Amino acid sequence: MTSPQSTAPEEYDVIVIGAGPTGENVADRTAAAGLRTVIVESELVGGECSYWACMPSKALLRPVAALADARAVAGSREAVGGGTLDPAAVLARRDSFTSHWQDDGQVKWLRDTGIDLVRGHGRLAGERQVTVEAEDGGERLLVARHAVAVCTGSRPVLPQGVPGLADARPWTNREATGSPTVPGRLAVVGGGVVGVELATAWRALGSRVVLLVRGGGLLPRMEPFAGELVADGLRAAGVDLRFGTEVASLERRAARADGDASEVTLVLGDGERLTVDEVLYATGRAPRTADIGLEQIGLHPGGWLDVDDSCTVVGVDGAWLYAAGDVNHRALLTHQGKYQARITGAAIVARAQGRPLDTARWGAHAASADSAGAPQVVFTHPEVASVGLTLDAAERAGLRVKAIDHDLGAVAGASLYGDDYTGRARVVFDLDREVLVGASFVGPGVSELLHSATVAVVGEVPIDRLWHAVPAYPTISEVWLRLLEGCRG
Repeated sequence: MTSPQSTAPEEYDVIVIGAGPTGENVADRTAAAGLRTVIVESELVGGECSYWACMPSKALLRPVAALADARAVAGSREAVGGGTLDPAAVLARRDSFTSHWQDDGQVKWLRDTGIDLVRGHGRLAGERQVTVEAEDGGERLLVARHAVAVCTGSRPVLPQGVPGLADARPWTNREATGSPTVPGRLAVVGGGVVGVELATAWRALGSRVVLLVRGGGLLPRMEPFAGELVADGLRAAGVDLRFGTEVASLERRAARADGDASEVTLVLGDGERLTVDEVLYATGRAPRTADIGLEQIGLHPGGWLDVDDSCTVVGVDGAWLYAAGDVNHRALLTHQGKYQARITGAAIVARAQGRPLDTARWGAHAASADSAGAPQVVFTHPEVASVGLTLDAAERAGLRVKAIDHDLGAVAGASLYGDDYTGRARVVFDLDREVLVGASFVGPGVSELLHSATVAVVGEVPIDRLWHAVPAYPTISEVWLRLLEGCRG
């Protein structure tokens, strides 16, 4: 699979740097079109999503939702009683979804697909050139006939200038999704998606969790009611939720000789001292571009890569360099990275075959959905599912819109789903074009409502036609009837 070390250039049609879901999909598209393709990867094939983000976090969260759903219905509630999750079983199931942090299966997929793999750290060395530094210090030079695709993803960001932060050895998403044990006390810093999801998971597994948020609410990029309902759910689960709170400094006490674990003391902005076993920082992401040779082609190391809708990097002559996934900052979501990868692969193939690109809106070589219809689910309890623009974002974009809201708990299917179901739905209606530009749902099980909303938004389906898309009775999807009545009224 991996060629022996060589000082002579090794020629491929396409070189992909990064073997996460985005890089794998770029390579799959180009290899399927007959272009000789190689992937360069310094860690595990499968990337962040497979081992330290999407898969392990959702494996931790699924038992939380399953138990909550059972408790929400009379009859099954009595069956589960007051039982709690079995942490060992949950962690073992999580480990199975990460393949125990082994990438043999992913490597086999590459082999079976006809994609070469070179392990090591890849750096751009010039136009269509990539050097790979292997773990043993050896170096290889790869040359691309047609394209290089940067799919190196993003990394967690820790705040600068906080005394004691480095010595406190804080968790990031990697430690928080991979911990082999349940911390007795956990402080989570940050009220975004990673913060609320992992606060949900570890609280359900038995940790005493305090969630520290600098601002006044959770999930600030979503509709305000989403953060409010998630906050209610976290409080109901026993999370100590604090807004308007900053961490001024941290100190980790060394472990005792008798084997007692070390502790972390957080000094908050008001002087309060908070002692926990672990502290998780979920305070943002930055691109993995600091050490990939961007300076060799006239670009600034460490920054997000600016691309056009075909994911071709702007400012590089010759249309040979592409950037897909988190690294271009268009939509930091695994499914959007895979979508961009399909667009990128199609663009590379078209150019290699001498065909013009179709980069018109919704064209074959334009990742239009990044800005118009990127769906997202937050797997808390309750769940949050959204696509397109929030009301505030639509108004800031200059659209003439109105929001139509409905109580999800008032829908027959929701009351059957769970006793005392609580949730809310909103669509954002463009009054001039008479189409939906956004939709948000909060409540148990709402992730399964999202794709219908995505089709409506991305397809720009006129309200008069959506009126004829009849939801089945009795399902939570019947909320669409009420929402569309509000649009037509």
